[in-house]
Amino acid sequence: MVLVEKGRLKLNMDVEEWIAHALTEFPPREAPLTTEVVLAMSKIHLPHRDPADAFLAATAKVFQLTLVTVDTQLRTAKGIPFL
Repeated sequence: MVLVEKGRLKLNMDVEEWIAHALTEFPPREAPLTTEVVLAMSKIHLPHRDPADAFLAATAKVFQLTLVTVDTQLRTAKGIPFL
């Protein structure tokens, strides 16, 4: 929603409608916040100190997930597959 509000992302429908459609087409798998994820965050080395990015990278690493992002700084995290 933030990217749409900032004009960085254009959708061909209302944001809420797009989210509902996306969740139907691509049901998410939830990854819990675990002690292992929190500990892995301290081992993620990024060029910035954004805790949200460290959390995303650590979660992907712990649960062996592919992280989908265009964020070039986040993509510097080692040992995580990106799409």
